[in-house]
Amino acid sequence: MKKNIGLIIQIGIVVILVGILMFNLGRRSSDGGITGNSITSFKEDSGIIPTGTPKIYGNELKVKYDDISTANPRLADASIGVLGNLDNKITLTGADLDRYIKIASQISCEYCCGVASIIVRSEDVAAMNQKIESAIKTGQITEEQAKEYRQSAGAPACGCAHSYAMRGLAKYLIKNHPKEFSDDEILGELGKWKVLFFPDIHKTKAAILKEQGIEINYINLASNKYRGIEKGSSAGEMVGGC
Repeated sequence: MKKNIGLIIQIGIVVILVGILMFNLGRRSSDGGITGNSITSFKEDSGIIPTGTPKIYGNELKVKYDDISTANPRLADASIGVLGNLDNKITLTGADLDRYIKIASQISCEYCCGVASIIVRSEDVAAMNQKIESAIKTGQITEEQAKEYRQSAGAPACGCAHSYAMRGLAKYLIKNHPKEFSDDEILGELGKWKVLFFPDIHKTKAAILKEQGIEINYINLASNKYRGIEKGSSAGEMVGGC
């Protein structure tokens, strides 16, 4: 009888411990608010800041999320430069270009410059062409002069190093890993690097998203989807030069 009672007590203790463990895990998930397929390498001590090596392309390009830190500005600039150089080296055409325009149009570098996107969007081209045609009709410019103002979708819209890096990475993944990464996964990767470039403001933005019950993933956090939701907050530190 005593053995049975002891066994029952032990089982009871195990059940209680398991219950406590499950409660803590659930609370951690709820409190952290980091969910969604775009989030990887989440750690309690790093919060929204990506850590480790990006899957597939990290080893290929020899870049790590950990490279981007104020603790080592030289390494941060070097890694940003690796991604940025891809923007100049890679030229996309056809369906690849269309995919690039679709993805890159959804993210900007608004903490460096005020443009709507890191690239010239299709709607930007249409709006510009309307203005150009109007200027030609009213005699303000000639057809020849208009060539200087005409733009094409996908062209760089921001000249900061961060934008070069995001554009370069998007081009690289579309050209070299078209099937390994979906459109949302590519946008999510750009978002991770943007969070690394501007860590403080994104921590603030994450808190605001959480307060409003919005899922925290790298698309919601860093793309244009909720751009400006943190309006009025200080941008804080920036890693890498503009």
